[in-house]
Amino acid sequence: MAGLNKILLIGNVGTDPQMRYTPNGNAVTDFRLAVTRRYTSGEERQEETEWFTVVAWNRLAEQVNQYLVKGRRAYVEGRLRTRSFVGNDGQTRFVNEVTANQVLFLDRRADIEEGVPAGREEPRSSRDAEPADEVNDVEELPW
Repeated sequence: MAGLNKILLIGNVGTDPQMRYTPNGNAVTDFRLAVTRRYTSGEERQEETEWFTVVAWNRLAEQVNQYLVKGRRAYVEGRLRTRSFVGNDGQTRFVNEVTANQVLFLDRRADIEEGVPAGREEPRSSRDAEPADEVNDVEELPW
């Protein structure tokens, strides 16, 4: 029996996406996503923000790099992955990442048009990205 590893996030992009290529030519882009939860404790309003590192591959990586910028709202769907590495001090460190298989841009069309940096265009729906083992989608919402 197979297990399930799925995470759904809606938040604000906290860093501009950074794209690079693996030695065998696969595009990989990562960015940080801030997800804020607001709640009331007694009569006091509370706010709690969690930060996630999101990693996208291949066509999705290229699209995320082209259309997402710091401050935009995004929906990310993917799987949670823990990896380890040895730091400069020789200590083993662990990092939790979300490997995205779908990213939706949640900004309203007017907000995108007003805030698009030079050289970047508004995204169009794209459903043709197929990396190695999964289908990756990037699309805008219709408003």
